[in-house]
Amino acid sequence: MLRAVIWICVMGLCICRPSVNQLDTEGAEVRSEAIRRLLEVFGMEDPPAALARGHKQPPQYMLDLYNTIADVDGVTKDPTLLEGNTVRSFFDKLHSDQIEFLFNLSTVAKSEKILTAELHLFKLRPQASLTFNRHHFCQVSVYQVLDSSKKNVSQGKKLLSSRLVPIHSSGWEVFTITQAARSWMSDEGSHLGLLVSVRTLAGLQMDLKTVRFASGRNHHQSKQPMLVLFTDDGRRAASLEITPKGSDDSPVGPSLPFPSLPLSAAARRSARSLDYDESGEKMPCQRLPLYVDFEEIGWSGWIVSPRGYNAYHCKGSCPFPLGQNMRPTNHATVQSIINALKLTKGIQTPCCVPDKLFSINLLYFDDDENVVLKQYDDMVAGSCGCH
Repeated sequence: MLRAVIWICVMGLCICRPSVNQLDTEGAEVRSEAIRRLLEVFGMEDPPAALARGHKQPPQYMLDLYNTIADVDGVTKDPTLLEGNTVRSFFDKLHSDQIEFLFNLSTVAKSEKILTAELHLFKLRPQASLTFNRHHFCQVSVYQVLDSSKKNVSQGKKLLSSRLVPIHSSGWEVFTITQAARSWMSDEGSHLGLLVSVRTLAGLQMDLKTVRFASGRNHHQSKQPMLVLFTDDGRRAASLEITPKGSDDSPVGPSLPFPSLPLSAAARRSARSLDYDESGEKMPCQRLPLYVDFEEIGWSGWIVSPRGYNAYHCKGSCPFPLGQNMRPTNHATVQSIINALKLTKGIQTPCCVPDKLFSINLLYFDDDENVVLKQYDDMVAGSCGCH
């Protein structure tokens, strides 16, 4: 590769410096690689396409769910609240006048394990002329369509969920359809949609004007039929797996993106200076702010919440003797003592690192404009200690 350089000569001594264009190019390459690595942390290869926010709003259910499990910075309030680590929402693609629905699940990875699937339907109030209907309850049943040519007969459909619903009520009704969603993921060709029937307690088909559900065609987006999947993408389990050191099928030790090089004297002095504050005083191990701004990174076009979060970082020294306020491990305490006694050459003082990590939650639009809620482990330094 040809590189543009500038030669600077003073009193016969010439040195070579990179041009501004070369520095700009290298800076862009570093930024591109850094963004790619950050996407990997969030389990993505490419960022979803940015949306024109004016015409697309996330479902209220997904907003409420996010606010239930996460604080204003996206940090998880209680790890037990969410089943799995991913929640996906899908709007109906059929927009039929009948009560039948079809959802595009192409954005769900094959590796994702479906834990629960729910069909969310918004029940409208009966029309005024039908308010005094003699029936108080109806039987609402959800079927998986097995044969589109026979969906109106029992052989062409499979019952998934059925229950009584008050005729004069209004609001969201939720039906569990996990079986169907799992079969769709194992065989894409089996995905022929869902069919909903409404009958009296005597088993007679009811007029759709009596019991009405909002559709994607004639009603506001906030009331559209929606499929909600609770899944686990396996990242949590994978992060807990430890490959034995020196095993035949893996390299010894962690994989590094670049070769490890010895630090120069200047670099070592710079590293040591990190343990000092601006006044030159040695700074004890502590937690300091580290704000990750998604807008500055260029992700605000597809992330709904949060706009950014405080990851925090650990900084400072771990001098001998280590007090309990340093939250040292037994290993760090022994290392500190050996370092102080100078018993072994090359033993450094313990390092100031996170000793408690919290997960964060991201609410965002995927490439198909579906809203996804994902939980990511070990993203926020909760506290720091000497290790």
